[in-house]
Amino acid sequence: MNRSSFKPVTHVIFDLDGTLLDTERIHKKTFTKIAKDYGKEFPDDLRIQILGKQEMDVAILIIDRLQLNLTPEELLQLARTEEEKELRNVQLMHGVRDLLEYFCRHKIPMAVATSSSEKSYHLKTGHLKNIFSVFHHVVTGSSDPEVKHGKPAPDIFNICASRFPGNPANNKFLVFEDSPNGVTAAVAACMQVVMVPDPMLPKEMTDNATHVLESMEDFCPEMFSLPPRGSSCSCSS
Repeated sequence: MNRSSFKPVTHVIFDLDGTLLDTERIHKKTFTKIAKDYGKEFPDDLRIQILGKQEMDVAILIIDRLQLNLTPEELLQLARTEEEKELRNVQLMHGVRDLLEYFCRHKIPMAVATSSSEKSYHLKTGHLKNIFSVFHHVVTGSSDPEVKHGKPAPDIFNICASRFPGNPANNKFLVFEDSPNGVTAAVAACMQVVMVPDPMLPKEMTDNATHVLESMEDFCPEMFSLPPRGSSCSCSS
């Protein structure tokens, strides 16, 4: 996309898993193990399909595809038991800390819109409370009663936007996402979206994003009429 086609923004919304936190490799390992325990394989195309979706939707998709003799609740409990220790110590994705510091420094309002439940969110971020205190609010799609439909529906982004003071217009938001489902949801909410995709994602699955980066470190705020970040980013486009 031509740089001149980017529109000015005033607010930012971040996805959580795979965008702020390095959780997707943990989820992949977990579902691969569970599938193997039931004599199945967890294929890459299924992994792509579940990226960004609410927890119950993920469980239903995996069970249907792999024909597992489990209820969605049982699968989610197995996953929680398997992941709990690792998620309590999960690390930030590369470049996230510096980018959050930039937005704080320039007083750009930020929020999180995650398909995780509130319980899962606190498990993943409990050891990073200082960092996550910078967000004005968090919408947890799997447990928020206002989020009727998960990504790729736009509900979570519409609701997240509505919880900022001053009723900012959706077209003033910039979303950071890693999944095709999340990108679709943000675009449906009439928001611009910067995608930092998993390297295994086929390139054609990034086409709907406003801008695609290899790392948060590469983000150039000037493209969206925000204050300059400094010399650490390259603004070629």
